[in-house]
Amino acid sequence: MEFLWDLFHRIYDVESLVRVGGIVGLSAIVFTETGLLIGFFLPGDSLLVTAGLFAARGDLQMAPLLLALSVAAIIGDSVGYNIGARTGPKLFSRQDSLLFNRQHLITTREFYERHGPFTIVIARFVPILRTFAPVVAGIGSMEYRRFLAYNICGGIGWVSLTALGGYFLGQLIPNIHDHLHKVIAVVIVLSLLPAAFKVAREKLKSEER
Repeated sequence: MEFLWDLFHRIYDVESLVRVGGIVGLSAIVFTETGLLIGFFLPGDSLLVTAGLFAARGDLQMAPLLLALSVAAIIGDSVGYNIGARTGPKLFSRQDSLLFNRQHLITTREFYERHGPFTIVIARFVPILRTFAPVVAGIGSMEYRRFLAYNICGGIGWVSLTALGGYFLGQLIPNIHDHLHKVIAVVIVLSLLPAAFKVAREKLKSEER
């Protein structure tokens, strides 16, 4: 248990991840979160905002950052799509484990059924969904060229909005780095709000029944 807590602390020490990992490390994390099923717990949104804040201070170059992370996000989703296409519906019957929860896949499929292919774009901004959305698209045999178009739009949009948001925030508030942990906490809370609303809505519906 102590090991898991230490691992959790290291993963969500976003400032250290950005400072130590640089653009290469950030790209690896973005790729893992969007391309591999085990990456659903990684702090994508807060990581990108923090990277933008560091770029505003001059610690990272903004143009290479946006390019590298966009490419990592696009390739990651493409890998996720191929995982879904190769495993097919049998992935829904896979047993739960420490790094895999079948319910995440089912929730993403339900979201996909409501929003269609545009899920690939929307899911970029929702933790967990952004990991499983391309997998569900692959399982559903969505045409790859169509998937790629949504993938590129979503990947560039997600990286640009979050990283540039952090960058402009850093430009507007020069001393914001003194409150970096508060900013990260706010970003994490905001990114989790859609999931929290969904859980609350489903609980309310079950109580009404």
